[in-house]
Amino acid sequence: MTIKRRYLLLFTIDSLILLSSIFLCFLFLYPYENVFNNEILLISMTTLFIGYHSFAWHYGLYKKMWIYASIEELKSLVKAVTLTLFATMVMQFAYSGHLYTRTLMLTWMLLILLLGASRMSLRIYNEWMINRETMDKSRTLVVGAGQAGRMIVRQMQQNPEWGRNPVVFVDDDPRKWGLEVYGLPVVGRLKDIPEVVSPYHIDQIVIAIPSMSKKEMAELTKLCINSGIKTQTIPRIEDLMLGKITVNDIRDVKIEDILGREEVKLDMDAIKEKLKGKTIMVTGAGGSIGSEICRQIANFKPSSILLLGHGENSIYTIDRELRAKLPKSIKLVPIIADVQDRKRIFNIIEYYKPDVIYHAAAHKHVPLMEANPLEAVKNNIMGTKNVAEAADAFGIGKFVLISTDKAVNPPNIMGATKRFAEMIVQNLAKNSDTTFAAVRFGNVLGSRGSVVPLFREQIANGGPVTITDPEMTRYFMTIPEASRLVIQAGLLASGGEVFVLDMGEPVKILNLARNMIRLSGYEENEIRIQYTGMRPGEKLYEELLDDSEIQSEKVYPKIYIGKATPISETELSEVLNKLPEMTEEEVKEKLLSLANRNPRPAEKPVDNLEKQWKPKEEFA
Repeated sequence: MTIKRRYLLLFTIDSLILLSSIFLCFLFLYPYENVFNNEILLISMTTLFIGYHSFAWHYGLYKKMWIYASIEELKSLVKAVTLTLFATMVMQFAYSGHLYTRTLMLTWMLLILLLGASRMSLRIYNEWMINRETMDKSRTLVVGAGQAGRMIVRQMQQNPEWGRNPVVFVDDDPRKWGLEVYGLPVVGRLKDIPEVVSPYHIDQIVIAIPSMSKKEMAELTKLCINSGIKTQTIPRIEDLMLGKITVNDIRDVKIEDILGREEVKLDMDAIKEKLKGKTIMVTGAGGSIGSEICRQIANFKPSSILLLGHGENSIYTIDRELRAKLPKSIKLVPIIADVQDRKRIFNIIEYYKPDVIYHAAAHKHVPLMEANPLEAVKNNIMGTKNVAEAADAFGIGKFVLISTDKAVNPPNIMGATKRFAEMIVQNLAKNSDTTFAAVRFGNVLGSRGSVVPLFREQIANGGPVTITDPEMTRYFMTIPEASRLVIQAGLLASGGEVFVLDMGEPVKILNLARNMIRLSGYEENEIRIQYTGMRPGEKLYEELLDDSEIQSEKVYPKIYIGKATPISETELSEVLNKLPEMTEEEVKEKLLSLANRNPRPAEKPVDNLEKQWKPKEEFA
């Protein structure tokens, strides 16, 4: 129906209700009078007609979507009717000096009843149609009967095309148990979810508690997916407060939700003070970590971001993404260059003279580097040496190396090259005006080549999901979290430190695989898990610092600092000079011996860094 037709229809219905209401009231109260010749009735009907339509226009009664009518719409209707009857009363008194109070009161009640019923009938009809359409949709259990849960249920009910039929709430508030919210019963608390699923024939669960902590969300998510039902959640509480949440924003639960890690919070003001108006270079800017560092840095309004990378397509992608989002005041400079090309790197750094360099360019795949050790040396060692020495030569303010937990007691060439890269940076820090530091963290969820995208691909292909060893554990963090740590470390660095994030408890890869299978809506009998045996260079357990690096203090909540022992400059120079002449086996032997000067047996590490160190009281 067009707007004009809709307006004409409502205008006609209201006019008929107005005129017939006051006519019937006069007829009922004055049955022996000739109402057809009653001048007061004629004046009342005319005033009622003109007054109501004037107030209806003022309050926008013809513009409202009555199929979604609420208390606010009814309040507007009552105001319009009341003011109209008041105007009619004034006209009656002005004309006859007498008030027909009983007639006006009865007319007021009748108009509220009939006009309200005409509006609400549209909503009742709409909801009846919606209920018919949603009967065969996915039966949905909504976790949380608070503001977010009610908002989501209302949108599900009003939009059957979204394919969700909300049927029941669970909530930990005992005052809501046994009651109904929007026609849905609140049947119990969160821990009752497994018992609720079967009797209500639940097809999917939506978690609608955006204020819940990460740890609580992790426990709740595990409870939901263990019930065998597809589980989804809504965005953050900030988006709820801004009214941004819709059913379209409901997303599948991610593996990050199960880890239950509270993300690192940055010292925003201090970082902004250091980076605002500065020129920032990110090497490996097209990679998972490098590109996220660029996104995070952009929030602090630098003057320029230098996007340096060897892969043409990846640099093009991040450059295009940032240009679409960032203000034109931030200059983006895409640079195609290989960190192994010493002359090119020196020329670039000399020309742009960045204030801060985040060095994320590296080869990181353990099995690939085990098969290609010389390439790991060229990129991870010589590439780091080139960028770090250029930073030193041209007086760059800060240089932050992105390292890895695999650099601790490494049994593989990738970890050994990253440990050697740390040694290079630590040696330069001793006599340089540039502040050098390294940031060490575990596996990054969702980064290219990590286990999570591999598992997703294997599950999508019907399995099997391959795991090297059922006892293997790894530390995990999100890409934004890792990038924030890098940025915060740049602020905290004074020279030569190795910063480490408290990454909580290590995660068993077998449990990770099982949870991902359930999150995808499958059971283990549908997607098989296959053990392939450990690959060359792999460890069962990762470590974040070795014994010689442990210090007893945090420098920032969740951030520890280690002071690893650097190699002597003489030995460093000697090794660097000999590396190009060595065979692959000699390279492996030499680097592994240097990187494992404080070896200890590969044993299961303590649960987290809080148990490994005694933190200072202010961070305890």
